[in-house]
Amino acid sequence: MKRALPWAAAFLLLGAVTVHAQAMLSPSAEACLSCHGPLPRPGAFPPLLTLDADATISAMVAFRSGARTGTIMNRIAKGYTDEEIRAIAEELAQIGLGTKP
Repeated sequence: MKRALPWAAAFLLLGAVTVHAQAMLSPSAEACLSCHGPLPRPGAFPPLLTLDADATISAMVAFRSGARTGTIMNRIAKGYTDEEIRAIAEELAQIGLGTKP
């Protein structure tokens, strides 16, 4: 029981931090994290909070142009302008990597 207590406390703290970070996100960035985060899940979608803005931008532009195939991202990416993609990517990078875009 004593061993489980620190893990339970860490889990609850992590959940609180995650909810707080997501509450500060724009609706578009939050929508991205519904599949791509906030924590990595083996075998699931790539976690966006581990990427820098340029990597996210490159992927989205490639999905939008058809240079990168996907089951759904190629369709989602077509709905965003270059400016919107950059804004979302920079927001996610700033939250995830703790750096300024």
